[in-house]
Amino acid sequence: VQGWHGDSARTFGVGQVSDGTAQLSEATRVAMWDGIAAARVAKHIGDIGHAITQSAKNSNRDFSIVKDFTGHGIGREMHEDPDVPNFGKPGRGIRIPDGLCIAIEPIISVGSPKLIEMADGWTVKTANGANAAHWEHTIAITKRGVWVLTAQDGGEEELAKRGVPFAPLD
Repeated sequence: VQGWHGDSARTFGVGQVSDGTAQLSEATRVAMWDGIAAARVAKHIGDIGHAITQSAKNSNRDFSIVKDFTGHGIGREMHEDPDVPNFGKPGRGIRIPDGLCIAIEPIISVGSPKLIEMADGWTVKTANGANAAHWEHTIAITKRGVWVLTAQDGGEEELAKRGVPFAPLD
């Protein structure tokens, strides 16, 4: 829109999906929101990845964070600095500045996180043939709070569940 980019992804089950597959998708969605909730001005990029990893671990399933892909800065270009890994250590990585826009996009697989790139140079699949899920939102982080630019309600409902200030731009 007017030269600005947004990035978003959702995983949808097609047809009858197993309970395990539905749980994988839901765990990935929750991990994304937990990562979003960790994104605050003056915190660090590593805080986001740590929150995503902890969320996946808390799902009590054999889920792994796919480390081959990361979230990213976004603005006039689709992929900008900084990279936003879905794993990390609290207090590590760049300090989040006021006004930073990033895409947070965990990909979680069942069992091994190893991927295989197909001959078309675009398609990837899990090396073990198991399912994976991907959820993504673009967010703006300000001193007032977080605005989820690609959520219909700006993320207000999910942010409220986590006690995070919702801060749409005026």
